[in-house]
Amino acid sequence: MPVTDVTTDTENLTMTVTADFAAPVERVWSAYSDPRQLERFWGPPGWPATFTSWDHTVGGRANYTMNGPRGERSSASWEFLAIEAPSRFEVIDTFADEDGKPLADFPATRMTFDFEPTAEGTRMVSTSHFPSVEAIEQLVGMGMVEGLKMSMAQLDTVLQDLRDYAQGKGTRVELLDDTHVRITRLVDGPRELVWRAFNEEELMRRWMLGPDGWEMTECVIGTEPGQSYRNSWAPVGDTEGQPFGFEGEVLLIDAPRRAVTTERMQGMASPETLNDLNLYEEDGATLITALIEYPDKETRDMILATGMADGMEASYARLERELLTV
Repeated sequence: MPVTDVTTDTENLTMTVTADFAAPVERVWSAYSDPRQLERFWGPPGWPATFTSWDHTVGGRANYTMNGPRGERSSASWEFLAIEAPSRFEVIDTFADEDGKPLADFPATRMTFDFEPTAEGTRMVSTSHFPSVEAIEQLVGMGMVEGLKMSMAQLDTVLQDLRDYAQGKGTRVELLDDTHVRITRLVDGPRELVWRAFNEEELMRRWMLGPDGWEMTECVIGTEPGQSYRNSWAPVGDTEGQPFGFEGEVLLIDAPRRAVTTERMQGMASPETLNDLNLYEEDGATLITALIEYPDKETRDMILATGMADGMEASYARLERELLTV
C-alpha cells in the first residue's frame, strides 16, 4: 500500500498524506500531469474518473467526473495555482457540476503535491488546506481519507509497464477492506476481443467453465442496463459436484471498458454482490479487473473460501488460449 501516513491537523486546518512509490520522480510526475494516466487512479475503486477538460497551465482548469457503479456521478474541478515540474504543483479543488461550475454547498480545498526522490523511488507529500474545522469534518465524513488511500493504491499499476506488473502472475486477489475485493488478471489479447469474450454467448461458452470437467448449460447475456443475465454450470462425466448458477441485473455498460452487474446464486436466498468489471489495454495485452462489493465481511470470506479465485484462474487461462484461435 503506497500510503504510509495520513495526518489531520485541526489546529492548522490541514490533512497531509504521505505515499512512497518505487518509481523515479519524473515517472510519478508524468502520471499526475497526463489526464489519461490520472483517469486510471484518480478516484477510488468503483469510482473511476473521466477528465473532460485539461489546461495544465498556471491559471488553467481541469474538470473531471467520477462515475459510480450504479450510475452515480460526482464532478469536480482543479484550478492550477502553481506548476513546478517535476517536483511540485498546487491546485484549488472544488466540487462542481458537470460543466465545472463550483457547487456552493461544498467547501473548496487548496491542495499541494510535492515529489522528492528517495533511495527506493519517490515520496509524495500531499497537503490539503481547508477553510474550517467543519469543512474537514464534512469531507472526512464523506470518506475522503479512505478514498485517497484506495486511489493511491491503484497508482502502482500505472507506474509500471503493464506486462511487467501483471504478466505471468496469474489471478491476483486483493482485500481492499471488509467488503471490497479486487481481482486482476492479465490476458495476452486486445481489449475489444476480451470484451467480446464477456459479451458474446458463443465465445463465453468456450472459456467461462472454471476447472476442467464442467460445462456451461445456460448462458443468457445482458448487454444493456436494466437487462437480466443468467449463467449455469454442471459437472460432466465423473466430475464431482452439483449444478449451480448465477443471475443478476446489468446496472452499467461502457463498452468496451466497463460493465457493472449485480450477482446472486440461483434458487437461493444468498446475499447479492456488486460486480464491477474493467478492461484496460496496453501493448496488446488487457488487464481484467473485477471489483466485487460484498454485503459484509462474513459473506466475503465465505465466498472466497469456496475456491472462487482458482476457478477464475482456470477460466482466464482458457480465455487466453481461446483468444488466440478466434
